[in-house]
This record gives sequence, C-alpha cells and structure tokens, in this order.
Amino acid sequence: MYLKHFNKARDQLNHALELSRHDLTYVMLGKIHLLEGEMDKAIEVYKKAVEFSPENADLLTTLGLLYLQLGDYQKAFEHLGNALTYDPGNYKATLAAGSMMQAHGDFDVALSKYRVIASTVPESPPLWNNIGMCFFGKKKYVAAISCLKRANYLAPFDWKILYNLGLVHLTMQQYASAFHFLSAAVNFQPKMGELYMLLAVALTNLEDIENAKRSYEQAVALDKCNPLVNLNYAVLLYNQGDKKGALCQYQEMEKKVNALKESSTLDFDPEMVEVAQKMGAALQVGESLVWTKSSKESKSKQKDALSGKSSSTQQPLGSNQALGQAMSSAAGYGKTMQLPSGAGAPAPLAKSPSLPLEPEPGSEVSPEETPAPAVAEEQRKEKHKSSQAVE
Repeated sequence: MYLKHFNKARDQLNHALELSRHDLTYVMLGKIHLLEGEMDKAIEVYKKAVEFSPENADLLTTLGLLYLQLGDYQKAFEHLGNALTYDPGNYKATLAAGSMMQAHGDFDVALSKYRVIASTVPESPPLWNNIGMCFFGKKKYVAAISCLKRANYLAPFDWKILYNLGLVHLTMQQYASAFHFLSAAVNFQPKMGELYMLLAVALTNLEDIENAKRSYEQAVALDKCNPLVNLNYAVLLYNQGDKKGALCQYQEMEKKVNALKESSTLDFDPEMVEVAQKMGAALQVGESLVWTKSSKESKSKQKDALSGKSSSTQQPLGSNQALGQAMSSAAGYGKTMQLPSGAGAPAPLAKSPSLPLEPEPGSEVSPEETPAPAVAEEQRKEKHKSSQAVE
C-alpha cells in the first residue's frame, strides 16, 4: 500500500478477510479505495466493517463522514449519532455532527457540541474555526474574530481560516484587514474564484479600482458556476461608466443562473435577485424572466427560514458585495469550495469540496465549509447603497 501498489495490496487484504475478518483489515481496504477515488466501493467496505463490528466508534465516524461528503445528511447524522452513543467524547464525530448543525443554522446546539470537546482538544484549529463561525452566524463579530485568530495561530497555513477572517472583517467594514487575510488565503488557494471576488470587494472599498478589476477578471476566469461573481463585476463596471462591459458580465451571469436552475432546485438570495433586476433595468435589458419566479418564491422561503419554519439547507449566494460562504471544519483539510448544487455547501457550491480521505488517526477534518452564515447588517446597508448607485 505504501509503495502505491494498490492492486496487490487490495488482493492481499481481500485474501486476509477471507481467512479472518478484522477491523483493521477493513479500514486499510477502505483507505485503498479512497486513494483510488472509488468512493462507492469504500462505503461498501465500511458498511461491511460496521456490520462486523457495530460498536466501533471510529468505523461509524468514518462512514458518517463519507456520507457527509456525498451530501446524504440523514445517513451521515445517523452514523455519527451512533458513534457518539458508543463514544460520547469522540472528537471527529462531535466536530462533524456540530458542523452539520451549524450548516443548518442551529448555532447554539452546535456550540454546545463544541463545548464538550473544547476541554479535551483545546488546540484544534478546526474546532476554533467552527466556533468562530458560529459566533459569526449569531452576529457576535468580535467573539468570532477572537476565535478565528486563535485558530489561525494554531494553523497559520489553513486557507479556510484566513478566508473566514477576511469574511468577518469585510462584514465589519474593516477592508484593510479583510484584504490582508484574503490575499494570504489566495496565496494558499490560488485556484478559487470566490476568494478573488471577495478580494475585489475589499479593493473596491479601498478605492483601488484597477486592482479590483484585475481581481474580478481572475475570479471570472476561475469560477464558471457562481453568478454572484459576474453580478458584482457588472456593478463595478457600471459604476465606473463601462456599460458595455457591465452588460457582458450581466449576460454571463444570466447564463450561469439558467444553468443552475436546470441542474438543481436552487433558490437565489432575494437581495441578489433585487440587485440583478435593478442592474437589468439600468442596462435597459429589462427584467429577465430568469428572475420572475425566484424573486417572490425566494423571498417567502427566506422569511420561512428566518422564522424557523424551513428546514432547507439552501444557502444564499449573496448579492452585490455579499460576502460569500463561511467555512466550517468537520473532517479533513483537503476540501475546496464549490457553488452549491444547492447553494453555499451552501449545499455545496457548484463543486462541493469533497471530504478528505478517511482521516488518519489524530488528524482533523474539515468538511466544507459549512457555509454561509448570515451577512452583517452593515454589509447589507452597503449592498443597498450599491444597488442605489445602479439605479
């Protein structure tokens, strides 16, 4: 296995299982399937392992994380819950379960989960990252920054933590600090378009228009799914008097919106819809039919979510100068964001960062970016101002 001779290793492990079944044999066989990118086969192996050893918390946790990666939250929660039943102090299972609750907006419940393991694993970067984003979702920004900076101290090269720090500083309108953390995140994750978009938002507010345009161009080149990138870029170009360029970006945004509507039941953030409609009117292209339904429907769904009536996992894409997805950690550092097939991990973004391979003993996991908490009130005002500028 360590010589990368996976076929031989798999044959030997299968032969070992025929002679005598053992937990470790299943674990190693599952790892080989994960290393080869065979997620379905890995799940089958771990299911057999759980049948053989139903009280093994590590096996239940790994299987739960794999289901979480596939977006099957019901099965993921079931296996993670069973793992916690047999081992209430299991760090990985608690962190993953908390991150799922956090993704659904249950910040207080998630914090209660994190509190259980904070005393036993006080120096876990994913733990403090998640705690920080729980406070962000509760609009306690100072506490969020404090927790995120502790996470950053413990893991200075983790781009997700830097991303979240930039997100919180943008929300607080501290644009220089936001630029500092977002530019650092870009150095570690140079292929993520949304980072460049947020960087451009910070540069726009710092009145560095030329570099903001360059950042948007890079974001557009890298992100082929997120319509928010094109919308923000269109607003910037329109405000700078470049109506032709703004119209081009607006049309690209509509193409992405149509593609997303065909591939999923995604609902768009009402604020994004409103800005898009105003931008369409300003560019004299009319209010596109793309938005007619989603405007009313998404607003009513947004109200339901706020009142606690909706259990949907949909996460807003955001609107002009919107902040994007927050990232919480649940099980592994190897993930990359993508636009939701649902919206943020928002269900995951278009391409949901897959959970890392089955975590090694002692390793931490970070599911995606359980994304998008709430956008700060101050930022909403800025977005509104931007919308007025378009008018």
